[in-house]
Amino acid sequence: MKIAFFNQRNRFKKYLDELKQVPVMDYERTALIEKITFIEISGASPLNQLNLQFFFDYRIFPENILSGYPQWRDEQRSIQAGDTILQQVYLPPIPGFSQKVLFGVRIKEVIREENRIGFSYETLKGHVECGISYFTIEEMDGKVFFKIQTFSKPGNFFTRMLGPVFSIPYQTFCTKKALKYVKQQLETKLSDR
Repeated sequence: MKIAFFNQRNRFKKYLDELKQVPVMDYERTALIEKITFIEISGASPLNQLNLQFFFDYRIFPENILSGYPQWRDEQRSIQAGDTILQQVYLPPIPGFSQKVLFGVRIKEVIREENRIGFSYETLKGHVECGISYFTIEEMDGKVFFKIQTFSKPGNFFTRMLGPVFSIPYQTFCTKKALKYVKQQLETKLSDR
């Protein structure tokens, strides 16, 4: 984890290269707290006809919350298991007037099933959370949903101490914003058809 007062975007490649060498945090999934949140995407059926380029380019969170720099974007290819993502989080979520916290995650799985597509990632050592998150777009009963499922716990002493008053509410805030952001992007693309 790195903390900065200025946007580190011009150093993303350097930090990403460093994170590629960092191992995934050890965790026992059964000991983690599971959270599932989802939102319906209006008019998005069928799933196999959606343009999900933004989704698989890790443009899930609004830019005022998190700037991501995935390995596959850096290498100009598609997402694959084992790829690393640099995350720059803004605290508070105002990029110009916030503290920037940088850490990483690693893609565990790319999901491409008939009614479910997406990916999962695990946190790297130094992340504020410890665990695994799934980001999926799923079709059920003729409806399409964006779903975020996390199995996590605080990743360090700081987040364990501040979890109840800061980390957990901020994680909930970020998750809700991501759900709405992906919904907005998909529904905008659908209305442009």
